[in-house]
Amino acid sequence: MRVFEEIFNQKKPEVASEIYSPEFINHGVRGDFSLQVDQAAARSEIKAFPDIHMTVELAAAQGDFVTVVWRFHGTHTAFGYGLPPTGTRIEIRGITVWRIVDGKIRDEWSSFNELTGYMQVLRHLRWFLLGLLLGLTLLVWKVPKLIRNFRRRNETGQLDSGN
Repeated sequence: MRVFEEIFNQKKPEVASEIYSPEFINHGVRGDFSLQVDQAAARSEIKAFPDIHMTVELAAAQGDFVTVVWRFHGTHTAFGYGLPPTGTRIEIRGITVWRIVDGKIRDEWSSFNELTGYMQVLRHLRWFLLGLLLGLTLLVWKVPKLIRNFRRRNETGQLDSGN
C-alpha cells in the first residue's frame, strides 16, 4: 500500500529504497526493467499528472505474492506519455502482482490498457483535432490551386516580358 499512498499520492518517490529490494525487477510487457528505470517512470507519471491519485480497489496475498487491483486518476498537465500537456482528466484501472522477499518488493508484473488513456485524451481533444483535420483538408485542397495559379502568372509574365 505504501507504493500507492506514499510514492504516488503523497508524491514521495524517495521512499522507494525502503519499499523495493535493490534486486527489484519490473517484468514489463516489453522487457524487464530495473528499479532505477521503474522509479524514473513513476517520477515521470507524477510530473505529467501532478494531481495523480491511486486508489486500491482490491488486494489479496498468497505466500510471497500480493495482487492489487488499482485505479489511477490524474489530469495530464505536463509533458508525458509522448504527449504535450492536454489538460485531460484520465482514469485507468490496472492490476499489479508483486513478489515480496525479506519484506521488500523483489518482482513486479503490472497490466493496464494504455489505449484507454490515449482514447480519453483523443475524446478530450476531439474538437481541436477535428478543426486541425479540417484545416489540413482545406490546405491540401487550396495549396495546389494556388501553385497552379502562381505558375500560370509566371508563365504569362515571362511571355509578356519577352515580346
